[in-house]
Amino acid sequence: MAEDKNIFKVEIVTPDRVFYTGDATFIEFNTTEGEIGVYKNHIPLTTVLAPGVVTITNGEDVKEAAVHAGFAQILGDRVRLMAEIAEWPDEIDERRAEEAKKRAQERINSKAAAIDMKRAEFALRRALVRIEIKH
Repeated sequence: MAEDKNIFKVEIVTPDRVFYTGDATFIEFNTTEGEIGVYKNHIPLTTVLAPGVVTITNGEDVKEAAVHAGFAQILGDRVRLMAEIAEWPDEIDERRAEEAKKRAQERINSKAAAIDMKRAEFALRRALVRIEIKH
């Protein structure tokens, strides 16, 4: 089989583990500026990750993971995501994610002065990403 010239390396690391290393022909993920899709030889870029689903495509093989905050480094022949948390769908407890969503929504809706609104909104986004990847 001829070597595919469109393949690049992907690495996703968290403080706890090397979450994923492998080849890809395309990767898609969320940044604070919006969604980005990357093919081999993308312009070099460092950006801030936003909570969301990462889709890694290698030909017909497609993998999805939930990633929560961090940084992305894009170089011509590799993409490295350095994430606070990365989870495969089978690592997520959907019931716990639903409960976290409910708690976060209650904190946001209470509008109490003691509530850290940014933290509550981030918790809600994290829960919604976990729920999204399970469906």
